[in-house]
Amino acid sequence: MDRERFIVIGGVAAGMSAASRARKLKPDMEILVFEKGGYVSYAGCGLPYLISDKVKSSDRLVVYDAKFFKEKRNIDVFLHHEVKRIFPRQKTVMIRNMATGEEKEYPYDKLLIATGARPFVPPIKGMDSAGVFTLRPLEDGIAIKEYIGRNSPKQGLLIGAGYIGMEMAESFTEAGLKVTLLEKMPSIVGTMDSEITEVIEQELSRNSVTVLKSKAVVEFASENSHLSRAILDSGESLNADIAVVGAGLRPNSEIAKDAGIELGKTGAIKVNQRMETNIPDIYAAGDCAEAYHLVLGRNVYIPLGTTANKQGRVAGENIAGGSASFPGIVGTAIFKVFDLEVGRTGITEKEARVEGIDYAANVVEHGSRAPYYPGVSKIRVKLVADRSMGRLLGAQMVGREGVSKRVDVFATAITAQMSVHEIRDLDLGYAPPFAPPYDPVLIAADELHKKLQGKG
Repeated sequence: MDRERFIVIGGVAAGMSAASRARKLKPDMEILVFEKGGYVSYAGCGLPYLISDKVKSSDRLVVYDAKFFKEKRNIDVFLHHEVKRIFPRQKTVMIRNMATGEEKEYPYDKLLIATGARPFVPPIKGMDSAGVFTLRPLEDGIAIKEYIGRNSPKQGLLIGAGYIGMEMAESFTEAGLKVTLLEKMPSIVGTMDSEITEVIEQELSRNSVTVLKSKAVVEFASENSHLSRAILDSGESLNADIAVVGAGLRPNSEIAKDAGIELGKTGAIKVNQRMETNIPDIYAAGDCAEAYHLVLGRNVYIPLGTTANKQGRVAGENIAGGSASFPGIVGTAIFKVFDLEVGRTGITEKEARVEGIDYAANVVEHGSRAPYYPGVSKIRVKLVADRSMGRLLGAQMVGREGVSKRVDVFATAITAQMSVHEIRDLDLGYAPPFAPPYDPVLIAADELHKKLQGKG
């Protein structure tokens, strides 16, 4: 090779962020991106809205295509090319052209693994039935939308009541389906506490979504090769002519493990703050990699697009000779389900208990706007704080408006290691259409402070 070569495995959020950053800092570097799918740089989080037809065309979700990266950034993108093996000693990768079946070995100087994650699929008989889907790459969203358009299904079944399940419950309902949401665990949205999930469950019921907990599908039954029913572990049978299995994600880390790259306890690739693996010149970023959690003080696996983009940028800068660092995350996430906004950051009470942390928690409800202003509604806020120091450890919120803004306030406070005493004195914006004089953020912090002082 005449020029230094940087190879990227995976061309979505982390991969293209890294390639773009490296190109900006090192114009002479040769950059090759190998993507197994047919798209790069697309908004995967928009797929439920494509299916519900809020987003009219899949083209709207594609930020940049392969042609753009070649013509505007001099980055060579190979679609439908799968990396089969990494050979660290030789510093080569084996690539398979999925269209022709041809395999070719490419040398590299620097390598980024950005292979992302895949849906966890429980051992369900009949997963290959027409009408049964998972939802991860853009192709999945397109396939679901086209299936609904061709077959006009009436009964939608969602397996898994996590973030995807929540968004798809709304999406399927808006597409005209009667929706059943099935969750194997005793509660929905397992990353949140019951004070929040009970409000979400009420909203699902209000929108005619049937929620079944502590139940699992063991078989999809078909008629004429198309899904017709789901058989549960209890022996019950549910009518369903379209189903989406969204039972969580697993990191695509096998190719790294086979190459001798260290995985963390989560099963994702272990990296340091520079996004380096244990093998020189090999980096990892995005949904296949771990991230350092600032509250827990260890690596975790929380695959989110925001993290993937930032990790990719850090990896790209360091691959180009820079000195960037990814400081970590606090687990901030938000989603919408019908008319509710839901958010969390830091750790929950359940997580604090598992960690053996001496904590205090409190729940308040307060108005989203001035009480006299039209459209005011209640926001429920749950905070968790360290009992000895009063440091905020986590926040969860649910309401009809203003949740995302306030969750970001708490995420900032947790990152800054602020106490609830300090948070209650923050100078937050006030105007009747947006907030009451004492914002729910301040009320929640003040009430937990009182509890910590033995006054609540």
